[in-house]
Amino acid sequence: MYGMTRIKCVVLQLMLVNILTAFVCCAEGNDFACFNTKDVGKPDANVPLIRPWKIVDLDAEYGGQWVVAGDVDADGVVEIVSAENFNEGDVHYTSTAVAQNLDGSVLWRWGEPNVGRKNWHHDVACQIHDWNGDGRKDVVLCTKGFLVEIDGATGRELRRIHIAEDATDCLVFCNLSGGKNPADVLVKDRYRRIWAYNQQGKLLWTVEQPGGFKTAHQPRPIDIDGDGRDEIMAGYSLLNHDGSVRWVFESGKVDQSKGHLDCARVLRQGASPEDFRIVLTCCGANNVALVDGNGRVLWEVSGYHFESVDVGHVIPNHAGRHIVVDIDHQPYGKSPVWVLDENGKRLGRIVTDYSRHHCLLDWTGDGIDEIMVAHKSGIYNSRGVRIGTFGTPGLDSVAGKRKYEKSMLIGDMTGDGIADVIIATPHTVYIYKNENGKKPDRPVPLGTEFNFTLY
Repeated sequence: MYGMTRIKCVVLQLMLVNILTAFVCCAEGNDFACFNTKDVGKPDANVPLIRPWKIVDLDAEYGGQWVVAGDVDADGVVEIVSAENFNEGDVHYTSTAVAQNLDGSVLWRWGEPNVGRKNWHHDVACQIHDWNGDGRKDVVLCTKGFLVEIDGATGRELRRIHIAEDATDCLVFCNLSGGKNPADVLVKDRYRRIWAYNQQGKLLWTVEQPGGFKTAHQPRPIDIDGDGRDEIMAGYSLLNHDGSVRWVFESGKVDQSKGHLDCARVLRQGASPEDFRIVLTCCGANNVALVDGNGRVLWEVSGYHFESVDVGHVIPNHAGRHIVVDIDHQPYGKSPVWVLDENGKRLGRIVTDYSRHHCLLDWTGDGIDEIMVAHKSGIYNSRGVRIGTFGTPGLDSVAGKRKYEKSMLIGDMTGDGIADVIIATPHTVYIYKNENGKKPDRPVPLGTEFNFTLY
C-alpha cells in the first residue's frame, strides 16, 4: 500500500497540472472560485494506488450489490449484510439477504435466490437497525407484501407486518412517537404514497402525493421544532409527525411538477426552524435550492439535473459547510460534481467519466473532507486533484466491460472509531482502512449508516 508520504509527493507533482487546468478553465469563462478540473479516462500513472484492507466475496446465491454493515451478532466486529432485489415495471422488493463475516464466511441466509437480481439501480429496502431498542441489531427489509424483521445474529424471522404489495421502494426509520429511539418506520411505493408504522406494526398514517407533488426517493426525517419527534421531508412537502402537511417548497425559478424531489440534506441545524438550512435537489425540474426550516427559499441554482448531496468542509479558508452535488444525465466523460458554499456560490467543479455516486471523508487527517467518486474509485483533494485511486483487484482489468455502477459507502469497519471506505459491486465488497483519518468529536457507529441510493 502506498503511504501518506507518497500521496503528499504526488500532490506536489500534480499542483502544476492543477494550476494549468485552472488557467485553461479561466480562459474558458470559468465561474468556479477555487478549482475547475477534469479527470477522465485512466488515472495518471503517478497517482497512488490504495489497496484494499479486506476483500469480501459476496455469497454467490444470496448476495447482491445492496450492502449495509454493522455488528449484527454482538461480537464487537462488523459483519456485512447484502441483498438481491426483484424488479418489474419499476416496482421492486428485497428478494434475498445474507449476513457474512469479513472473511466471507456466512452467518445466515434469507429469501428466494432464484427470483431477484444482484445489481441495483435504485434503493433496496434492507437496513440494519436496533428496532426494539434492546441493544442488538436487527435486519429489517421489505419483501413483496410484507415488512420483515430478522434477528441479526441468527437470520431467524421474528415477525412479518403486512404492507401494500408495492410499498417496498424504500425503508426509513424515524421517531414519530416521541420515544428515546427511532422506532417508527416509513415505507413507500415508487412516487405516490408513504405509510408510517410504529414498532408494534400499527399503521400511524398514510399520505398520497403530499402537498400535491410526487414523493421523494427517500423520505427524510428532521426534527425541525425540537420536540423530540421527527418531521418528514416527504417530497416537496415537510410533514408533521402525524402526517399532516406543515409546508410545501415553492420554487421561484422552475416548474416543480416536472419531476420530484431527489434529495434533502440538512446543511445546518438550528435552535428554531428558521435557523435550519436544508438542501433540496429537484429531479426533472433541474434545480438545487436552500430553504430554512419553515420552507422559505434562500437561494436556487437552476438549469442542471442535480441529484445526490453530501455536506461537509471541503475547501480550507472558505468558512461554513460546503455542498457537494452531482449533475446526472450527462454524456459519459462529461459528468460533473460541484462544490457550493452556504450562499450557493460555486466554489469548485470536478468532471469525471461518471460522478453519480460520491462520498465525503477526511482521508488525509488534515481536518478537510476529500471528495470520493465511486465509478473510477477516485479520491480528490481541495484543489480538485486526484490524490489516490482505490484499487479493486479483479475489476480493474475489465473496467470497460462492467454492466453496473459501483456503490460507495463510509463507516467504521475496523472498530477504531474512524470511518473507512467501502466499494461494493454485485459480487465483491472492497474495504479500505482509513489509516490517517482522525477520530471525530462524536463517536462513529460500528459499520455503515443507513444506505440510500436516491434513485
